[in-house]
Amino acid sequence: MLYHFLYPLSQDISGFNIFRYITFRTFVAFLIATIFSIIWGQIFITFMKRKQFGQVVREDGPQSHLKKAGTPTMGGIVIIGTIFFAMLFCANFTSIPVLVTLGVTLSYFILGFIDDYLKVLKKNSDGISAKGKLLWQFATALLAGYFLIDQGIIDTKLYMPFVKGPVLDMGWFYVLFIGVVVVGSSNAVNLTDGLDGLAIGPIITSAASLGIIAYAAGHKEIASYLFIPYVENIGELMVISAAIIGAGVGFLWYNSYPAQVFMGDVGSLSLGGNLGIVAVLTKSEILFVIIGGIFVVEALSVILQVASYKTRKKRIFKMAPIHHHFELKGWPEPKVIVRFWIISIFLAMFAIATLKMR
Repeated sequence: MLYHFLYPLSQDISGFNIFRYITFRTFVAFLIATIFSIIWGQIFITFMKRKQFGQVVREDGPQSHLKKAGTPTMGGIVIIGTIFFAMLFCANFTSIPVLVTLGVTLSYFILGFIDDYLKVLKKNSDGISAKGKLLWQFATALLAGYFLIDQGIIDTKLYMPFVKGPVLDMGWFYVLFIGVVVVGSSNAVNLTDGLDGLAIGPIITSAASLGIIAYAAGHKEIASYLFIPYVENIGELMVISAAIIGAGVGFLWYNSYPAQVFMGDVGSLSLGGNLGIVAVLTKSEILFVIIGGIFVVEALSVILQVASYKTRKKRIFKMAPIHHHFELKGWPEPKVIVRFWIISIFLAMFAIATLKMR
């Protein structure tokens, strides 16, 4: 909102012309989000402790996690609240990609909030049923996908890393593909959020990678040079990515081991949905498999574990998601977290490098 107020003033005061640049608003969004999330984070933690709204820990999880019971949860409120606060100053709300991205994020935020609230209120780890969550998630993603295609914001072509042009035109089946990408991303991030600071690290690296791709895809010359599809106004998503990074850094101030607050579904579902829809808008859905490799492996470990047990009555891992497997193998929690971060950074760098390898 502030951007729309200040930029027009550049006609009289040339200094305000700086607000037209995405790069400037990106840095401002990062700074605002970082500072605000650190300040608000402490206030939020104090409030949650006073209300005794704490995490309910699974009884079948690692025994070392039982001591985490009662730790304030729903920290995603701080992250998403901070992102929207930064957007009030820096976002260009005439950009449809920005509006759709924020709309999907808000919808998943509401879903996660209701789910977390039910868990905290009923003091159990069930919350909304799995079918209820999937229905909400797919309804949001499919509506967003249909709107984007119907309005001509994106086409229905599928792009692959290392290939210069589109490999397939999916037609209206692309809407269903969008649903799978966004819902899959949301739930994969949710499954990764099991250790102190584990999920927020890959979220930051993924947001940074997608932000860079969004800026490139929104710049005609750069997009043409890299042989990636140009999408009008998509560069504005870099501002949102910067806000996610800043909010994530501020949240990590309190979520690092030993965590003072947990993200909760309100954060993991909404941030995962955000990353998924940005991957769709930047036409990098397949590349996102590399960027969010940690999320993919976490989700696959659960799928394989369940499938193996149902068909063979045998477990592949000591426990799923896979980060619990390494814990039960004797890795200290901080070691699991940092090693997953390292892998996430490597995958993000590799994914960005593929943009030139076409």
